[in-house]
Amino acid sequence: MTDSQKTTAGRLYGVGLGPGDPDLMTVRAVELITKADVVAYHSARHGRSIARSIAARHLRADQLEEPLVYPVTTGTTDHPGGYRGALDEFYAEAAERLAAHLDAGRTVVVLAEGDPMFYGSYMHMHKRLAHRYPTEVVPGVTSVSAAAARLGRPLVEAEEVLTILPGTLPEEELTARLAATDSAVVMKLGRTFPTVRRALERSGRLAEAQFVERATMAGERTAPLAEVDPESVPYFSLAVLPSRIGLPPSELSGLAESSGLAGLVEPSEPVESSEAVDPSEASELGAQGAGSVVVVGLGPAGPLWLTPEARGELAAADELVGYTTYLDRVPVRAGQRRHGSDNKVEAERAEFALDLARRGRRVAVVSSGDPGVFAMATAVLEAACADPYREVPVRIVPGMTAAHAAASRAGAPLGHDYAVVSLSDRLKPWSVVAERLRAAAAADLVLALYNPGSHSRTTQVGLARDLLLEHRAPETPVVMARDVGGPTERVRTVRLADLDPAEVDMRTILLIGSSQTRAVRRGDGTEVVWTPRRYPER
Repeated sequence: MTDSQKTTAGRLYGVGLGPGDPDLMTVRAVELITKADVVAYHSARHGRSIARSIAARHLRADQLEEPLVYPVTTGTTDHPGGYRGALDEFYAEAAERLAAHLDAGRTVVVLAEGDPMFYGSYMHMHKRLAHRYPTEVVPGVTSVSAAAARLGRPLVEAEEVLTILPGTLPEEELTARLAATDSAVVMKLGRTFPTVRRALERSGRLAEAQFVERATMAGERTAPLAEVDPESVPYFSLAVLPSRIGLPPSELSGLAESSGLAGLVEPSEPVESSEAVDPSEASELGAQGAGSVVVVGLGPAGPLWLTPEARGELAAADELVGYTTYLDRVPVRAGQRRHGSDNKVEAERAEFALDLARRGRRVAVVSSGDPGVFAMATAVLEAACADPYREVPVRIVPGMTAAHAAASRAGAPLGHDYAVVSLSDRLKPWSVVAERLRAAAAADLVLALYNPGSHSRTTQVGLARDLLLEHRAPETPVVMARDVGGPTERVRTVRLADLDPAEVDMRTILLIGSSQTRAVRRGDGTEVVWTPRRYPER
């Protein structure tokens, strides 16, 4: 279109109508609708348009109306391109119908429920026409905002994260995202409701979920989602997980009882605590309700390594317990108490967490990497299998372990059989460590060596190197990975003969290759380490 044509062309408006109540339309929306030459709106094949009904009081008798009737909504189609092909053809045809009005110099308003750019039909017109004609988009109140208003509950506060999800996502994806977020809204229910309900239940969020149908419209309904009959759910409804911070104490208690987790802490500022729990007090208060302990793996570093399940458990906990350095990696949340301690008191930390659970608290014990690999899961389970903690529910949520994180940075050194050994001799004698190293080396296994050294343990790396050189060639690749995923990450490969104990500390993990492991410099200059999956026949 030439500049002169643009000046004579009409103007396109995508006008948001809000969630349904005509009184919630903006002043700008009303002004444009009343002045428009052409008013367009989408509808299903029955011809009834909710968008038109919202704007009806502002339409003029002399206005041209363009009903944009979908050829298919949830049904089947014999279009050669299938459902998507039928819709693409419809959008293209509808856009050209509007373009004809714009070319004639008419002002065209396309009505959009909610906000035009939020899961709206208008955006398909916008993408096809906005680059061709002068265009303005008028925002509207979304159904999400209307639902929160009708529930009377904040969606998010402080640093909480709100996630908007379409109910058409696969169940596994919905479950993962619901577990990982603070607050959420699931759109497009109707026939997807059973899937959404299962995802909420699997993610542990069903007790929090609220159902909102036709917010601000005739027939509006709100209810706890768990109580809703799936057969009664229309497309124009939402599942809402409101702010946890925003829930009043009475409702927090109700949620706890419905989910079997009574005794939740009232919303407050986060509290740092190192106080011990009096066992007699714990026993006395245990009748308040069943608490639980979940041991959560944080992965090797920051939030990029955290699983959705782990993220959700950390958000849902009343009490966080752990080594202070690891607790510092968990976002501070209002209403949670944080109990940090030294890294040498694992047994005491485990009992402390179990005592809190006996008082009806939902406790997350944080652990770096994977909690079951030289970490807190063993300490918690050891205590939980003895009196007085045998009845406390305990779960383990896995995390990325250091060996796998380091291997990914180097290439694929763990591509074949491998053994994991801790070089620490604090909980077992060095003779046992040495015996296991010899056995693994004799079996030609790749070795992942945890806890190789510290300020007080300076000899183990050298002893291990010399022992392994009795079985491995001096040029055997060794991956030295320090602070993987952290700000001081350093990963490099050295020969086994050149392994320097002075360059190894507790934040380092060592991956010792087998006789088959290769270190190869590729054409781009990078060096990769990999162990073939096929082992040669002897």
